[in-house]
Order: sequence, then structure tokens, then C-alpha cells
Amino acid sequence: MSAHCIDVSEANFMQEVIEASRRVPVLVDFWAPWCGPCRSLGPILEKLAGEYQGRFRLAKVNSDENQALAGQFGVRGIPNVKAVVGGQIVNEFTGALPEAAVREFIDALLPSPAEPLRQEAQAARARGEADATRKLLLQAIRLDPKHEQARLDLVDVLLDAGDLAEAQRLLGEIAEQAKDRSRIESLAARLALAQGVAGGADETSLQSRLAADPADLEAHLALANLLALKQDYRGALEQLLEIVRRDRAFQDDIGRKTMLQFFSLLGSDNDLVREYRGKLSTSINR
Repeated sequence: MSAHCIDVSEANFMQEVIEASRRVPVLVDFWAPWCGPCRSLGPILEKLAGEYQGRFRLAKVNSDENQALAGQFGVRGIPNVKAVVGGQIVNEFTGALPEAAVREFIDALLPSPAEPLRQEAQAARARGEADATRKLLLQAIRLDPKHEQARLDLVDVLLDAGDLAEAQRLLGEIAEQAKDRSRIESLAARLALAQGVAGGADETSLQSRLAADPADLEAHLALANLLALKQDYRGALEQLLEIVRRDRAFQDDIGRKTMLQFFSLLGSDNDLVREYRGKLSTSINR
């Protein structure tokens, strides 16, 4: 048996499974000596525990000898494998699966080997090192082409850099199969916004127009879109609120409608959304 595989009972389950899962994913294999499928699955699990060299831990529970434990964890048939991460069961399967399917099950639990590069990229981005950020993300994606968050991070960086064509291409590649739907929608909205303002006036010229004429609603709207593109949503919402205050009828109530789009983009739990929903309501009801 591998060094990364351990027999577990009620006496040590908390320590060897629950507490250990806060450090590394744990697969709990509920089995019994008389179970034929268990004899097929067990060697596969033990082989992979050795091959993965501690990236996950295998905890084997003899369900005949630990019936209370099996009952507590809802084991209805064996072999039953439960994946425990951070003290919680996150996935499971029952029955003997082929090695390829077991490997796929395990891989879905493990952090990507590209994650450290992604973390480095986030740190570089926080320091304002755009080129380094892009290079680190590209390295992460080369290491793990399926790393969804690294690919979405790169789209985000491309939008910041104004590389809209490449951002659109990469977003199109991942949009269908991505699991993080809220982030996909957010990036798609940013892309659409960027494409809408591309080639328009810059922020300095718009600020100059507003200094000369605070009632220039077209300038307020264009500035709102530019600020939103830079993710300065407070500044963007303030520009839109000014449109609402000055002329609700401007471009068919576009100030209010655009605010609602930004609210949707930011999410209902966002503090800024709660704040500006209140301000919008006050302006409308005056």
C-alpha cells in the first residue's frame, strides 16, 4: 500500500480525513472484503495514490467494521468513494470505474499545476506590471490549457490593454464550456462596452467638454462608458446619475437604463449597487 494511503476507522476519521482534507483532497473508499467490485477498484485507487505522490490522500474504510461511519455518510452501496475537500464532501461515485474515469475524477479535485503562475500574474498585475502579467498568464495557459481562471484573467488583461480583437477571440474559445458563468457574462459585457467606445473621445477631452458645459449629456454618457471600461464604476454611475437628474428623456432614458445594466453587471450584493439604487430611486421620485 502507498505511503499516501491509510486505513481509517471511526477512531481516527476526524483526524485522518476531515482535518487532513484541509491540507490536501482526501478520497474516502468505503469497501468490504466480500465485495467483488471493491477488489477491482481498490488497486486502481492505491496505484493512483502512489502515482500522484501526495497530491491527494486515499483513506480506506472497511464498511463492515465501521457500519456507523458508513451510515453517517450515507453509504448505500459499495464501493463508494467520497471526495472530501476542506472538511466537506464535494463529489462521489459508487461502483468500480475504469482507471481513466477515476483519474478524471481525481484531476477535477486537484489544483492546477499552473495555479502558482496565475498567482504570480495576479501579484504582478497588482504592481501595475502589465507585460509581466501577460507573460505569466501565457505560461500558465501553456502549462495547463484547461485552466479556466487563467484564461479568463488573460481576457481581463487584454481588455485593460485595449486589445479587443484578441480578447474577443479568447473569450469566444472558452465561453461555451466555462463553468464561471458570472465572470463570462461580466467579461462579455466589458468587451461590448469597449467595442462601443472604441475610437471615441478620450477622458481628458470629455472632462474638458464638461468643464465648459456641465449640461453636455452626451459627454456625461461617453465618460460613463469610458470609466466603466476602466472598472471605475462609481465614477461611471455618478455620470449616469447626473444624466438622470438633468433629463430623464435624454436618449430614451438612457441614463437610468445604463445604470440598470451596470447594476446587473456588478451583481445585486455589491455595496456600490445598493448605494446607487438608493440614489437613483431618490432622483426619480423627486
